[in-house]
Amino acid sequence: MSWWGWIVGGAILLGAELAFGVNAHFYLVFIGSAAILVGVVTELAYPFAPWAQWAAFAVLALVLMVTFRGRHYERSRERPASMQPGPIGSVMILPVSLAPGESCRAEHCGTFWTVCNDSDQVIPAGERAQIARVDGLTLLVQPNT
Repeated sequence: MSWWGWIVGGAILLGAELAFGVNAHFYLVFIGSAAILVGVVTELAYPFAPWAQWAAFAVLALVLMVTFRGRHYERSRERPASMQPGPIGSVMILPVSLAPGESCRAEHCGTFWTVCNDSDQVIPAGERAQIARVDGLTLLVQPNT
C-alpha cells in the first residue's frame, strides 16, 4: 500500500472516532494512529514491502492499545468531582421572615419554590439562607453561617 493510503486510512479512523461521535471506546484512535505512523515511516524512512507494512501496522496498533487505551478510556469516563446537582448548598435571600417550621413562596434561580425554615431559629426577612436539602418541591433552608 502507498504511504498516503495509510495516512488517509488513519485520518478516516481518527475522524470516525473523534468527529462523528462513534463510541468505539478509543479503539479507532489507536488503530488510526498506527496507520498514520506506518504511512509516515514508509514515506520518510524506507518503503517496506506490503507484508511488512501490514505487520508493522498490526504490531503498532496492538502496542498502542495495550499501552495507552486503558488510561485514556478511564480518564474520559471520570465524572467531575466538583459538580453538585440541584440547589443544595446555594444561598438565597428570603422575602419574608420565617419562624422555625414556617414556609413561604420564594424565587430561586428563576423558579418559584416553597421554602421552609428547617432550623430552630427565626430567619429575618432580607437575610441570606442556605439551602440544606430539597424535599420534593420544597427547599429546606437554614440561616447562612
